[in-house]
Amino acid sequence: MDTLRRIPFVLLLVLFTLPGCHRSAPVGGSSTANSQKSFPVRGKILATDPTHVLLDHEAVPGFMDAMTMSYKLKDPSVVNELHPGDRITATILVDQDAAGFRNPQLDHIVIIGQAKPDYLPRVQYHVPQAGDDVPNFELLNQSDRLIHLSQFKGRVLLATFIYTRCQLADFCPRMSTNFAEIDKALAADPALYAKTHLLSISFDPAYDTPTVLKKYGEAYTGRFAKETFSHWDFAAPPAEKLPAMTQFFDVGVTPGDSKSLTHSLSTVLIGKDGKVVAWYPTNDWKPADVVAAVRAAAAS
Repeated sequence: MDTLRRIPFVLLLVLFTLPGCHRSAPVGGSSTANSQKSFPVRGKILATDPTHVLLDHEAVPGFMDAMTMSYKLKDPSVVNELHPGDRITATILVDQDAAGFRNPQLDHIVIIGQAKPDYLPRVQYHVPQAGDDVPNFELLNQSDRLIHLSQFKGRVLLATFIYTRCQLADFCPRMSTNFAEIDKALAADPALYAKTHLLSISFDPAYDTPTVLKKYGEAYTGRFAKETFSHWDFAAPPAEKLPAMTQFFDVGVTPGDSKSLTHSLSTVLIGKDGKVVAWYPTNDWKPADVVAAVRAAAAS
């Protein structure tokens, strides 16, 4: 909830009852000895019945290897929207106790590739590939200044997509925490720090104004009022330009309830020449591995 082509969210990103950045039960425990864990998953639906889907999915780090498995739907009413051959992202919700994991369910399902021919897309989401030229997208940053991706040419740019109200710990908060770790690691090498830049891009420009992004960014850098944002920008594209940016970086976003958003993940490493070096479409990447990739890109 990982390289697959995404069908445009206007037509095919199907939001089901519970949004992607909204917990239906607290992760980390309740008044019982059990706790609930969540894991993002990507895969292809092979079959459905009234309450389950048979999913051929990629490896789910921390939960299981790639395999074909039947999952119970947390909300069975969505099954009519699912078809064999559909490619989806979702969240596996699983209870954990002393005996291990049990009662896996699929929630927060987003269709990223529709199999039925009567849902032909008008546009195709782009899956970033190494060597792709990155368009010169425009954004408004935390300092209320317009920035463009082209201004980072000559430096290695690491960008990720978030929104500040996201409450699902494995998604936006995890990306921002990872970026904070990367920022500190790069700062330990002043020469490398000068050759790099970080960018957190919000896909919620209506709420994530410069003021909101500034406070959010200050909290994650840990410098608060002392933060200058010289190495890490927090920014959002204008609303009318958001679809082009999310489509290029393969980010599916669909409104949910309580002003939440269901979304996929996308982190991209852009070289000094403005071309894609690497793309990370899940949350299982390690900051140390990305720092190594940044270092290699800066040395090239």
